Amino acid sequence: MSLLIKLFSPILHLYGVQRCICSTKPFSVVKTIPDVVMMHSDVLISQAREGDRHAQGKLVQLWYKRIYNFSYKFFYDHDLAMEAAQKTFISMHRNIAYLQDAARFRSWLYAIAVNCCREELRKKKGERSVSLSDLRPGEAEDSYTWERSGDRGENPERVLRQTELTDLLQACLTELSEEQREVVIMKEYEGLKFREIAETLNISENTVKSRMYYGLEALKRMFERRKITKETIGYEL
Repeated sequence: MSLLIKLFSPILHLYGVQRCICSTKPFSVVKTIPDVVMMHSDVLISQAREGDRHAQGKLVQLWYKRIYNFSYKFFYDHDLAMEAAQKTFISMHRNIAYLQDAARFRSWLYAIAVNCCREELRKKKGERSVSLSDLRPGEAEDSYTWERSGDRGENPERVLRQTELTDLLQACLTELSEEQREVVIMKEYEGLKFREIAETLNISENTVKSRMYYGLEALKRMFERRKITKETIGYEL
């Protein structure tokens, strides 16, 4: 069980964060058919490195949702996430020939995504000041809101509460420092190992674990400050 689940299991149960929740839940890490393909894509990566456009396109198809979701959790902004994801795959196309080890493709791709997110964040910080109350998920088909809208048979009031709680958790993530946010998202939501995160960010595993610990502690304090419990939420677990 992940550290995040241990810390927040009474709350995160309501968000659909637990691993056993179906893949329509945006915070779950579930092995789907594309996930299995990704784990056995050495041939595809090798073909892409040799300039095969079809193989490169297939990699974009397989990885786009993952990279978009990472970017969305980083920004909580559909347009910025789309921009970062697009730039990630443009960079992938331009540089995949230089990837020496196909086994490191995932950490290599996330490293590109992290750099693109950081670049977009620096640009936006220079352009405007955004309050959390102004941040709203996008409504386009590729948006995070669209992806989580699958449970049509659920009670509308419960769905609304879950949506509000998911938005609150996302807002809490954006309050973390940039360094802590990157690690928490990659470990808890994208399922990367500490070693892969260290490779992605070019830091030591101990530094990754330290940022993870302090990030989760900060999230815990945010929840406590907001007095989020099953009593205040209004339904039983």
